[in-house]
Amino acid sequence: MNKLKLPVDDSSEIETIFRDSPQRSILKTITYRVFASGAMFAAVFVYSHEYQSLSISESIGNAGFIAVVEFLVKLVIYYIHERIWSGITWGKYWRRHYWARRAWKKAYRKAHK
Repeated sequence: MNKLKLPVDDSSEIETIFRDSPQRSILKTITYRVFASGAMFAAVFVYSHEYQSLSISESIGNAGFIAVVEFLVKLVIYYIHERIWSGITWGKYWRRHYWARRAWKKAYRKAHK
């Protein structure tokens, strides 16, 4: 993972943000697609065998073709999506007392005007 250092409200505070490496994104993409395509294969096989009254070999052929095409197309789409989100810093860091500190600063400023 890559680390980015971004300045926070105070110039003395630095937040560390972790970014996924391209290798991690590729591995996440492949494992996700294997599971999702396996589910698609099973659904198409059951549908074509039970509801279209096809033989088992025809059902496996239909399910295999659809699963392979779906695997390849969605693999590319998911990888692009993952890399775009990897570059977006929004939501990658969270400070535990962020809102409490802001409320106290606001109250302090208001009381000392």
